[in-house]
Amino acid sequence: MEYTSKTLEHVIESFSKLPGIGEKSAQRIALFLLREGSDEAERLATNIRSLKTTVRFCSICFNLTEEDPCNLCRDPKRDSRLLCVVEDLKDFMAIERTGTYRGLYHILGGVLSPLEGIGEAELHIRELLARVQDGVEEVILATNPTVEGEMTAAHLVKLLKPKGIKVTRIARGIPFGGALEFNDAVTVAKAMEGRLRMD
Repeated sequence: MEYTSKTLEHVIESFSKLPGIGEKSAQRIALFLLREGSDEAERLATNIRSLKTTVRFCSICFNLTEEDPCNLCRDPKRDSRLLCVVEDLKDFMAIERTGTYRGLYHILGGVLSPLEGIGEAELHIRELLARVQDGVEEVILATNPTVEGEMTAAHLVKLLKPKGIKVTRIARGIPFGGALEFNDAVTVAKAMEGRLRMD
């Protein structure tokens, strides 16, 4: 669509490049900022600049932080004997949002994918192996149930088992509220394999 204002058009194009935002959503955001006045637009611009200048990766777990190490790695209430390994920040946020896990995290920064040229050197695997020397008793593998996620988990098991550390995998199966008939065969099979004893 062609706009009468080139500036508005450029702002809409910029917002449209963000994941999950199409042209209509970008248009709504741009018009909202125009309606709200300069304060809201300035606040957004300042926050975006701060995001790029102050946020960095934690040198221990590779989470995003303004302080290094991050507040989770420094938190004495977290159980340092438990280490949950996730692929990326979205997975970390999904687990942390549950409020049930009280251990520490390690963010790999992706998964092994030989076809895309992603090997062990491109991920934070070396740092993971160094971390488990510090009193970690259990590593929970929480990679996604994809071919690459499973391959990465299997590779990590091979590297961690010789260190005498308990390695577990998050359960997979039927989502809460889901019906068996609407799930694929692999999901149902994994649910059967991961069944729990009812006492």
